[in-house]
Amino acid sequence: MTPGGNRGWLLRLVVAFGFAQAAVSMARPAVSYRALALGADERAVGVIAGVYALLPLFAAVPLGRRTDHGRCAPLLPTGVVLISAGCALSGVAGSLGAMALWSGVMGLGHLCFVIGAQSLVARRSAPHEQDRNFGHFTIGASLGQLAGPVAAGALIGADMARTSAVALLAAGAGGAVALTSLWRVEEAGAVKPRASRGDRVPVRGILRARGVPAGMLISVAVLSATDVLTAYLPVVGEHRGIDPAVVGLLLSLRAAATIACRLVLTPLLRLLGRRALLTVTCLLAALLCAAVALPLAVPSLALVLAALGFCLGVGQPLSMTTVVQAAPPAARSTALALRLTGNRLGQVAAPATAGLIAGVAGVAAPFVMLGALLLASAGVAVRTPPGPAPDGQAAGTAPAGPRPRRRASAPPCGEPPGKG
Repeated sequence: MTPGGNRGWLLRLVVAFGFAQAAVSMARPAVSYRALALGADERAVGVIAGVYALLPLFAAVPLGRRTDHGRCAPLLPTGVVLISAGCALSGVAGSLGAMALWSGVMGLGHLCFVIGAQSLVARRSAPHEQDRNFGHFTIGASLGQLAGPVAAGALIGADMARTSAVALLAAGAGGAVALTSLWRVEEAGAVKPRASRGDRVPVRGILRARGVPAGMLISVAVLSATDVLTAYLPVVGEHRGIDPAVVGLLLSLRAAATIACRLVLTPLLRLLGRRALLTVTCLLAALLCAAVALPLAVPSLALVLAALGFCLGVGQPLSMTTVVQAAPPAARSTALALRLTGNRLGQVAAPATAGLIAGVAGVAAPFVMLGALLLASAGVAVRTPPGPAPDGQAAGTAPAGPRPRRRASAPPCGEPPGKG
């Protein structure tokens, strides 16, 4: 299958990702409520939530390696099945240990799906299409993140033990719907392995490729800002006397602005280019995050969060493209897996750090921390490789076709692709 062409596969992938992400976004708060109903304290809830992020860390690089040497599509139904099973079995679990186990299974399923899907987008998109296609792909995640918590809130009521179980079973059923959209996203036999197993690029070589660390840092900064904002805006609202329903609307507004950003990502890229767009949006997001710490009125806070959501919508899809185009060709799926590993570490470290800072300096202080992190990501975005040239050839790379000395092998460790 050559890159480009009919994009029906991308629409089906977006729909599947939307259902899979909605299931996870619905299940995660429901898992916490069910754990509380089973007698968990705050520490136990934190451990169960942490297993979701920590357990898949050990599988990320092996899954990336496997995808580099074979097809992407088999990971997608595998991921959906694990997500749905993790959700449903969490709903019938009778102990905290079982809850933690199935939370980890859910996280592993999400990792499988995302690695397979991101690798598929990278493989089936021409270089000049990758920014656009990754932007459209992440719309599925944003829609799921918007719908999942709303659905969980609608189902979970006063009888926490029963209603949280119902929400988890519903999440499992909803996630399984993703299977109906996975037909022909990758045609059997059309994509050939990119390298033999003996040609594996070491992880150190991937991390030393110019652009890969920058893409990882931008991704971690943006995801950390989104996670901490979701976790701590209710706390800020409580301190400022903002009704929880209003806080929910503010968070939904942020998510909707992120979706809007990804719908107009292509014209923004044409106007500014990838490097300038990443730099400007990370810088603006840093200032807007710091502004959340100010005692703003609700209408002003709504404007800040809408602008922040729009700016944060740029980082994830463009960091995917940055990593894919910077990594050695034989290790692009592994590079995406390393990016996801960094994201998961950020999901564990950022809320924990925010909690420590909030305990010392007040509930608004974590947003200043996020502003500093995003400011650092703006600094590295300036040094990221530029986007594709007008002819579709990635800027800074050699023209397509046979190359002397390294026709089919990956660049040596640490050497940026296309240099030499």
